[in-house]
Amino acid sequence: MTPQLEEYILQYQSRFYRLAFTYVNDPDAAMDVVQNAIVQALTHIHSLREPAYMQTWFYRILVNEGLGYLRKHKRLLPMETPPEAFFAVGGDPEDDIARRLDVYRAVERLNPKLRTVVVLRFYEDMQLNEIAQITSTNINTVKSRLYKALEILRGEMQEGDLA
Repeated sequence: MTPQLEEYILQYQSRFYRLAFTYVNDPDAAMDVVQNAIVQALTHIHSLREPAYMQTWFYRILVNEGLGYLRKHKRLLPMETPPEAFFAVGGDPEDDIARRLDVYRAVERLNPKLRTVVVLRFYEDMQLNEIAQITSTNINTVKSRLYKALEILRGEMQEGDLA
């Protein structure tokens, strides 16, 4: 393992878990997805030509592992309680937890392509061009998916599903 990759994995492991959990909704399966992504990264570290792009490169592997898990298992697992790590993103856990949980569940119901864009943009605070690289799509597709997802979420909020 290269020292840079090891440091990167150790520094951001909770983010990786949180992202994996948004796909699989199961703590053990999320750990498996992250572990598989790390194995893939270790196996293919030689393909990373520019260390400055390690984040984009690793997130692409992680997203692909999450989507692969969904394809393999053909269903989403129901989530009883979201991981505590989710609440650590964006502020105080006591700050309207019920509202955040409703939003989280609404995002969880999006199809995987839309969910990926929303999670990477708002939970991982990535730029649209980074998301395009991670998802191997052009930036206009990313924008389209983001706007469609936000429209769906806005519609649910207006219908009172998130009230």
